[in-house]
Amino acid sequence: MATTAATLIPLEAVEPAMIEAVLDRAFGPDRHARTAYRIREGMPWLPGLSLAALDEDDMLVATIQCWPVGLQTPQGQVPLVMVGPVAVVPERQGEGFGVGLISAMIAEDARLAANGGRALPQVLIGDAGYYNRWGFSAALTGGWRCPGPYEPQRLLARGSALSAMPSEGMLGPWEA
Repeated sequence: MATTAATLIPLEAVEPAMIEAVLDRAFGPDRHARTAYRIREGMPWLPGLSLAALDEDDMLVATIQCWPVGLQTPQGQVPLVMVGPVAVVPERQGEGFGVGLISAMIAEDARLAANGGRALPQVLIGDAGYYNRWGFSAALTGGWRCPGPYEPQRLLARGSALSAMPSEGMLGPWEA
């Protein structure tokens, strides 16, 4: 994998239409039909953990969004952060932008937790071979369900509070 220098900025500094264009290019215009969209439906992304990558020419080439979601259980909901989409425009994939964004998001989450914030488990739907380098695993998500089709081995989670999470439940938008 090639590594390219990037400038990371808060996603809130990027025009929404530009974010949507990157997402469409990375995942196609039918991306809204994916199960991950149902899980976070109606939720705003989390500004502190959502980032954008600019290349050496200050062009927007990648984004990461994080969302407040909950694991709904008979005892109530348990908060989580849903990571993704991690989007890189097709012609710049494999250059390290995704790795940089995920690493920066995890570092920011750790910084927030160290400064008195709450460290929440993180969940995503993705390829374990890619995401396990950051500790994402399907080991504790086997009893979790999603509102739509998904492959259970691709439902991954990480975080120090993960071991205290309920073993069963339905993922969905955070209900404040």
